Amino acid sequence: MKKFKFKGLKFLFFVIALLILLAVFDFENIAKIMDKVANMLYRLIPIFILVIVITALINYFLKPKKIMKYFGKDSGKKGILYALLGGIISHGPMYAWYPMLDDMRKHGLKFGLIAIFMYARAVKIPLLPFMIGLFGLPFTIIANIYILIFAVLQGKVIDLLISEKKR
Repeated sequence: MKKFKFKGLKFLFFVIALLILLAVFDFENIAKIMDKVANMLYRLIPIFILVIVITALINYFLKPKKIMKYFGKDSGKKGILYALLGGIISHGPMYAWYPMLDDMRKHGLKFGLIAIFMYARAVKIPLLPFMIGLFGLPFTIIANIYILIFAVLQGKVIDLLISEKKR
C-alpha cells in the first residue's frame, strides 16, 4: 500500500510557529488575521467540495483513457477547442480548478491545453453584456477574439518549451 505523503508539512508548521510567535507580541492583529482566514476558508470549503465531487464524477463516469482521447497527445484541434470552451464556461476561482487539472495532467492532459484552459477563462460569458455596455460591441468582440487566439498561442508555446525541456 502506498503511503500518503502530505506535501508542505514543514511550511505549515513554520506558518503556525510564526503565527504563535507573532501572537505573543501582537495578539489583537493576529486575532483579526485568523478571523479573516476562517472567513476565507468558510467561503472556500463549498468550492473545494464541488471540485472534489466533479473530479469524482469524472473519474467514475469518464475513464481517463476516454478523456485523454480528447485531451492527450493526439487530441489535435478538438483538444484545443474543448480546452477553449471549458475555459470559457468554467466559473469560480482558478485555484479551485488546480486539483482537477492536476489529476487530468497525471492521466496525460497536455500542459499546453492546461494553459489554453487558463487563458480562456478570461472570457466571462455573464460579464459580456457589462463589457459591451462599457466598451461597445466591436471592442468586446475583438478583445475576446484576441484573448482566445493568444490562449491558443500560449498553449502552443508551453507545449514547445516543455517538449524542448524533455529532450
